[in-house]
Amino acid sequence: MQVSVETTQGLERRVTITVPADTVESAVKSRLQRLAKTQRIDGFRPGKVPVSVIKKRFGAAVRQEVAQEVIQQNFYQAVVQEKLNPAGTPQIQEQSLNDGEDFKFTAVFEVYPEVQVEGLEALKVEKPTAEVTDEDLENMLETLRKQHSKFETVDSAAADGSRINLDFEGLIDGEVFDGGKAEGFDIEIGSGRMIPGFEEGIIGLSAGDEKEIEVTFPEEYHAENLKGKPAVFKIKVNKVEERVLPEIDDEFIKLFGIEEGGIDALKKEVRQNMERELKQTLKAKTKENTISALLDSVSIDVPQALVEQEIDALRQQAVQRFGNGQQNMPELPAELFKDQAERRVKTGLLLSELVKANEIKVDEARVKETVETMASAYESPEEVVEYYYNNKEMLANIQNVVMEDQAIDFILDQAQVETIAKSFDEIMNKQA
Repeated sequence: MQVSVETTQGLERRVTITVPADTVESAVKSRLQRLAKTQRIDGFRPGKVPVSVIKKRFGAAVRQEVAQEVIQQNFYQAVVQEKLNPAGTPQIQEQSLNDGEDFKFTAVFEVYPEVQVEGLEALKVEKPTAEVTDEDLENMLETLRKQHSKFETVDSAAADGSRINLDFEGLIDGEVFDGGKAEGFDIEIGSGRMIPGFEEGIIGLSAGDEKEIEVTFPEEYHAENLKGKPAVFKIKVNKVEERVLPEIDDEFIKLFGIEEGGIDALKKEVRQNMERELKQTLKAKTKENTISALLDSVSIDVPQALVEQEIDALRQQAVQRFGNGQQNMPELPAELFKDQAERRVKTGLLLSELVKANEIKVDEARVKETVETMASAYESPEEVVEYYYNNKEMLANIQNVVMEDQAIDFILDQAQVETIAKSFDEIMNKQA
């Protein structure tokens, strides 16, 4: 076997492999002889079919099968011999497959880049910290009350927070525009759903009131024909409703699966959930900051084959998340995911090299702790833990996550870390 390697551009390599004719012919002859013993052909006894007859009938197909096997075997040997590390599936181009001639083929593929992670002590990483205060807890309880609130019709005028049912008709230059008319439309004042000036214009109105509101569509409005246009909306209020919050009583507390302990038990449960979510969010933010600092410090080329694989994975995740199971959903353009895909590939390459170079081994105790933490959010944590440990694929995913976390910790141990105190609201609202 002869091998020549050509660097075409960047990480792409063109490998030409020549296999001696004797090797190919020997494999073809052996395959034909085996067929001669098993094929049934009219006029010949079983197992007595001449090889020449088998070659005439099956020779081309056999040669093609042998060629595929030769390609697979010799490509593997070639990349090992030349110390190449392919990224993605190679594109194979056969150049000759004639009787008695050397078999030559080319394989075009990208290789993994050479990666070195150095100078971690120079990295500057911001590590946010926060805690759940009593005020945060009270705000969360108020949020829970709002989530379970009801609207009731009132005779009073609309104010911030009121929900109004109204009919409206929008006009530009005296003409009703498409999408500018609705009946029985509900809007909560302060929600920001409408264009600037609309919600403010209906404050103070009561059921039965009519009014004309003058507004201007924003320059960045999604409809091209309405951008920056002044408009008049004719409003008729059908009813005004006010939000009624439930009392935190036994009935309300039972909504959260708490049968005993009253308000104290609810507060304990809510605080634990808030602290768990805050811890996860702080960890994710620190990880994001660490990865950003690492990516900024190292410049590497990434194999486009890996980027394309990542784009496909992100596209599938997006379809599962937003497609609602639609089978005929149009394919989302690759450009939507390209930057994120490249970032993920670069991150994977750098962290993999960091783990390899520093011989970091997965901490099984942390794996167990991670599984138990995830399971604690479920009604039967023991069953969830057992499920993970009985599922090799899911457990491997957790091990990969833990390994990545260990790599991040390794970086943080050496980097210049600045701790920044923030409020619960700053961290969680930004995350949202």
